[in-house]
Amino acid sequence: MFRNSKSFSSFSVDDLEKAKAFYGGVMGLELKDDPMGILELQVAGSSPIVIYPKSNHQPATFTILNFPVQNVADVVDELEKKGVQFEHYNEPDFKTDEKGIFRGGGPVIAWFKDPAGNILSILEKT
Repeated sequence: MFRNSKSFSSFSVDDLEKAKAFYGGVMGLELKDDPMGILELQVAGSSPIVIYPKSNHQPATFTILNFPVQNVADVVDELEKKGVQFEHYNEPDFKTDEKGIFRGGGPVIAWFKDPAGNILSILEKT
């Protein structure tokens, strides 16, 4: 039934202008304004991701977008210069380092939030 359907992802934010500034300015991603009052996030090699305003928005408690990068530490440094703060975890089997980078098995990865509180990650390509 859905084998040939080209699906796409979407998520909400509480302030579309802040989302534009963050995803377009800080992250340097291409955005397209839609006449219906939503944003389309253009990500290379994938369907556009829809960002829509929601007055009663609740941030996702899980990672909504993952961005593969060559070197997580370099991208962490670059994003920190733009004001992005990385999440820090200190659980028995799940610890990030002083920069917020997890190196404890699996991909090297770091998490951060968009202005609406949604969780994003950068992870090293393997």
